[in-house]
Amino acid sequence: MRADITYVILARVVGVKETNLRRELAILTVLGGEEAVEDGGLGVVRIADLIGREKSQVSRTLKILAESGFVDRDATTLQYRLGWRFFALASRAGEQRLLKVAPALLERLVENIGETAHLSVLQGVEVLTVLSKSSPHAVKADGWAGRTVPIYCTSSGRALLFDHDQEALHSLVSGVEFRELRPGTVRNVEELQESIGLAREQGYALVVEEFEFGLVGAAAPVRDFKGQLVAALNVSAPKFRLGGRLEGAGREVKKAADELSALLGWSSDPLRGVGDPSGEGMIRRGRKRDKEEIR
Repeated sequence: MRADITYVILARVVGVKETNLRRELAILTVLGGEEAVEDGGLGVVRIADLIGREKSQVSRTLKILAESGFVDRDATTLQYRLGWRFFALASRAGEQRLLKVAPALLERLVENIGETAHLSVLQGVEVLTVLSKSSPHAVKADGWAGRTVPIYCTSSGRALLFDHDQEALHSLVSGVEFRELRPGTVRNVEELQESIGLAREQGYALVVEEFEFGLVGAAAPVRDFKGQLVAALNVSAPKFRLGGRLEGAGREVKKAADELSALLGWSSDPLRGVGDPSGEGMIRRGRKRDKEEIR
């Protein structure tokens, strides 16, 4: 979640002054970091060490945040983790923000690639297109918004399955009929899993005439602030026009998807970009890296 949005939420819900919010933001940031996630939470002493504050200050702040539901305390380990209210507010803001910021990125994809661009989400075992921006070409893949397509033979479908392991994938598509729509369409879950693995390695999925004759597509996953896969960006077009530059289109789509993910609060560095709206680093990753402040 962006720092300025978090400021407003904390100021209104918790009731603290803005001058004290940096400590609250620092605490929430480290609790959303890799160490806290891996360890199931952090103790007061460790949090104080990470943000460079007195233990007593951190303890008082955690108590206020816990009373408001922004953090939870494990009764057994006494460690703190992000609470239900934080995730509820962030999820609600994330969904709204996704639909708000995606159109501009779709327009840019259309401008850069010259083909129709889409934002899609997973709906059961199908892909639902929620937003679509058309290209200026007379011959184009059009009319996709509100339409569902199979998950197994489309680029957006494969991008949306990036985080499914073998067990999850088999469970999801157990009742799916793999119809051979085209000669190159995947025919079973094993072939689908292999194609997803290859796409995952390069960061984007490419499909050539598997869903529809003469149609090609490229897609990449979009993640929210928790790193969960929530949507996919993709472009699709006739093969005679996009087929020769499909790899480049895939890289361009991945770039846009990564940017959209960042706008939703996701970063491969869990501590980057959160906590200090002034731009000054205030969170340290521990004593060994005290100088490596997040900016």
